[in-house]
Amino acid sequence: MNEMLKLENQLCFPLYACAKEVIRRYTPLLEPLGLTYTQYIAMMVMWEHKSISVRDMGKLLFLDSGTLTPMLKKMERAGWISRKRSVEDERMMVISITERGEMLHDKAEDVPARLAGCLTMEKEDALQLYTLLHKMMKNFGRSTISASTDSR
Repeated sequence: MNEMLKLENQLCFPLYACAKEVIRRYTPLLEPLGLTYTQYIAMMVMWEHKSISVRDMGKLLFLDSGTLTPMLKKMERAGWISRKRSVEDERMMVISITERGEMLHDKAEDVPARLAGCLTMEKEDALQLYTLLHKMMKNFGRSTISASTDSR
């Protein structure tokens, strides 16, 4: 068997498993707020930026508009954000945080500390992992993978 096709030799698998587990641990912390994990990270963007285009939010969160649009519509129905077409460019949708969305910030303030309590990792290891993952994310924007295979 090709060694590269063994699960234990894959970088992607521990990344996938850890991401899935971290999101699972977020769930009981976010449910009382009425947020999914993806809505939570979108609200983090809103708390920081107050107003942002869907395109720019997608870039920050590594999400496409097909994923963002239905989620943002739900968030708008919850009263956390408003969505409006840009005055300068009607093709662009701009999202703005509402007063209710700002109030959600106070309720979410303890979520990061509570999640950190669930992770058994030394501070130095967490910082190193953070640095490596951000470096990896930055490099995703520079590389592409071709779906074709060389048949030679």
